[in-house]
Amino acid sequence: MPLLSIQIWLPLVGAVLLLAASKAPAALARGIAWVTALLTFLVSVGIYLGFQQDSFHFQLVESHDWIPSLGIKYALGIDGISLWLVVLTSFIGLIAVGLSRYVTQQTHAFLALVLALESFMLGAFASLDLLLFFTFFELTLFPLYFLIVIWGGERRNFAGAKFFIYTFAGSIFMLIGMIAVAFRMPGGASFDLQQIQQVVSTGQLWQGNTTLETLVFWAFTVGFLIKSPSFPFHTWIADTYSESPAVVPLLSSVMAKLGTFGLLRFCLPLFPDVVAAQTPLLMGLAIAGIVYGGILATIQKDMRRVIAYSSVSHMGFILLGIFSLMYSGMVGAAYQQINHGIVAGGLIVLIGLLYERRKTNQLSEYGGLKAQMPMFATLFLILTLASVGLPGTNGFVGEFLSLLGSFEVSSHKLVPGLSLLYPVIAVSGVVLAAGYML
Repeated sequence: MPLLSIQIWLPLVGAVLLLAASKAPAALARGIAWVTALLTFLVSVGIYLGFQQDSFHFQLVESHDWIPSLGIKYALGIDGISLWLVVLTSFIGLIAVGLSRYVTQQTHAFLALVLALESFMLGAFASLDLLLFFTFFELTLFPLYFLIVIWGGERRNFAGAKFFIYTFAGSIFMLIGMIAVAFRMPGGASFDLQQIQQVVSTGQLWQGNTTLETLVFWAFTVGFLIKSPSFPFHTWIADTYSESPAVVPLLSSVMAKLGTFGLLRFCLPLFPDVVAAQTPLLMGLAIAGIVYGGILATIQKDMRRVIAYSSVSHMGFILLGIFSLMYSGMVGAAYQQINHGIVAGGLIVLIGLLYERRKTNQLSEYGGLKAQMPMFATLFLILTLASVGLPGTNGFVGEFLSLLGSFEVSSHKLVPGLSLLYPVIAVSGVVLAAGYML
């Protein structure tokens, strides 16, 4: 049974049904969205239960010719990296539909866009063809853009345009890089990721052309850094979070993982000859993001902007773990993707609930909530401590392993140009997190 295809296209079918029933009562629209999101989540649970934990190969693989003349396929599959992101996306999609109950205008269209965005994110995480991945990657822009500009705040047009231009510009570079990779394949163009990985492993793809490999590596990397968002390509996230309905930051907290996922899925395995040489620069960007994002989060007066800039800092930890090139660091980065999606998503939901009651995100407008909302305050505190990385919470594990990987690669001098100064500065991000979250 093509479980991945069912999961990917089920939300899109629900979106089409919502648009077709645009004149039906809002209660019916919410019911359709709830059932669709719930079924999608149940399929993801089935995928998880059927996943073979002792295998590193892609599982549930589907492959069909799409455009044979260009070597493009409809190819899907998941491994240990994408499995949890698929489950997380379907879970957050379910929460997003619940949070949509506060939207009272054009409810059908709003819910349809939420489901469409979920569908496209699931497709990107499961794609095993470069062009198929790019298609889903780009399609995520449109639902999010319309959610911002139609249901956002006073500066929604500016925020939507900034988000779209940033991410679309980065995607153009990535598309050029994908075409360059596909047309270097021996025996004809191919966008099949598994075939490309096999050719790369033999050393044939980039043999004798390190300069081109470096250029293509950065074409991919820039697109993913913008999507993450990582320093210095992060400026779109604060406006997106602050000028959008609560559902948008919730969904974009998962969509941002497409950037770090892309670094793990494409940049590390496809460009083995240049990754180590670029590691000092990329780890430097990661550390700059950790510190800069933490400082900006500390001085914010808007709760959503605090979460936005804290996300930049946390993305820095993920980037640090990925480009430590150590097992512990990369495991920590993969784990931190899931942790951040849960913790940031939870905080966004709680802040969204406050906003619906008071119509403000300003910290100065809130005080004494613990006495009035003790359960809410308890949950908020737990998520806050997880965001800080308190030992015993999920946030600690990912950050610790990412830092451990950076310490290992630096102390053993496995990559020229790295020193212990890198992880030492990165640790300051934990202190800053305590400052802006507490």
